Amino acid sequence: MRRSRLSAGAWLALSAGVLALATLVAVAAALTASHHLTEARKRVVDRVDVATSTALVLSNAMVNQETGVRGFVLGGQEAFLDPYRMGVTNAARAERQLQALAQADMGGRLPVDLAAARGAIDAWESGYARPTIERIRRFGEGRIEDAAVAAGKGRFDAVRAALGRLQADLRADRAAARADLYSAAATLTRALIFAAVLLALALLAIAVIGRQVIAVPIARLARQTRAVASGQLHRVIEPSGPSDIERLGRDVESMRDRIVRDLEAVRAAEEEIQAKAVALERSNAELEQFAYVASHDLQEPLRKVTSFCQMIERRYSGQLDERGEQYIAFAVDGAMRMQALINDLLAFSRVGRVERPRELLDLDELVAQATNVLSLAIEETGATVEVRGDLPEVYGERSLLGLVLQNLISNAIKFHGDEPPVVRVSARRDGEQWELSVVDNGIGIDAEYADRIFVIFQRLHARDVYAGTGIGLTMCRKIIEHHGGEIWLEPSHNGAGSTFRFTLPVAHETATEEDTP
Repeated sequence: MRRSRLSAGAWLALSAGVLALATLVAVAAALTASHHLTEARKRVVDRVDVATSTALVLSNAMVNQETGVRGFVLGGQEAFLDPYRMGVTNAARAERQLQALAQADMGGRLPVDLAAARGAIDAWESGYARPTIERIRRFGEGRIEDAAVAAGKGRFDAVRAALGRLQADLRADRAAARADLYSAAATLTRALIFAAVLLALALLAIAVIGRQVIAVPIARLARQTRAVASGQLHRVIEPSGPSDIERLGRDVESMRDRIVRDLEAVRAAEEEIQAKAVALERSNAELEQFAYVASHDLQEPLRKVTSFCQMIERRYSGQLDERGEQYIAFAVDGAMRMQALINDLLAFSRVGRVERPRELLDLDELVAQATNVLSLAIEETGATVEVRGDLPEVYGERSLLGLVLQNLISNAIKFHGDEPPVVRVSARRDGEQWELSVVDNGIGIDAEYADRIFVIFQRLHARDVYAGTGIGLTMCRKIIEHHGGEIWLEPSHNGAGSTFRFTLPVAHETATEEDTP
């Protein structure tokens, strides 16, 4: 589709403008026709009809005047002049109305006819009516000659003729005005039909423009977008329509292109991850094999070395010099430390790799078990292990969490100062986590070593000062992270003692069955 340089908003504004223009034209045509109809109606009703009825009143008034004069001529009584007097009044009123209508630019021959009628009436009144009335009042009835009566009749016939022309012209004007009225009504009807057709055409044009210019491109873009959303990611979106819809289509196409590139990158990454997963599985298998070898093939020679060294020490005790016995003691100690190191490494490698069912554990019981295991060290050092408050119940592996508490309490006892060791174990809830603390009064650990102590084989003291393999705290961190928590060393403010804290998730009653024993 050819690109439109107008936006959808511009097309809508243009359509609204066309509709507004069509509406104005239609309203103007209807108002013009209505105005013409109103003027024609006013001419017929307010002018021509009024003039016609007034001319009739004037004609009747003149007839009454002529009747009154004729009766007065015959009878000579003043009462016979009542029609004449009433006719004079009515005629004067009617003439004033006709004069007003003539001055209102009524059109036609009304001013001319009214002037001719006025002249005939004046001629009759001045030439016959008033002189006749005065003569009769002065000399009595029967003093009017026939010739005068005949002349008066002729003058009144002229009045009748003038009034007849006035009424005839008014009837003609009325017919013309009614024709104009009918024409104006027909024009109004045509104007209303024209307005309706114009508005219908404008609405149709707007509907066509809205569909072809806006709706069709949007529908096409929607179909292409749905196709891409349904999985046809390589289908190119071809924008069309108004400029803003076309820009929207280009943006969607750009987004589709980025998604395709990202998916290709994700697929490449997945393939790489799969390859690394295969390599990791192979490495784990080799690690399993190494663990088997370490637990059997390496420990067996170490046990033999240790056993034979101990046998030599017992059998030849007193026969060797001091240096020889020292060498044998070094050999026995090295073999035993190597065996302990291998056992710790095996235990460290099994954390998180060998999954055991988790159960609801009472940490008070685990502390008591750890204290029981360390009873000899506690007795030798005079240590005290205190539990502050009730410890919570958590879900976990009994052997692993017990090993964490045993290592922390053991370190607190091992690294004691001059005073007998005091170890305090407590817990507090922090949202959805339990935070447990193991605090001692020992030699403490500088803050700069807070991270180093959790690295495998990292030691802060020589082996001849404090025994150990350097794996204990590393194993504690691995076990705690395996249970969804974290462990850290709290910096000491007074430089004495150490505070280890670790978190474990809160055990909810809605725990799943696979988490229960």
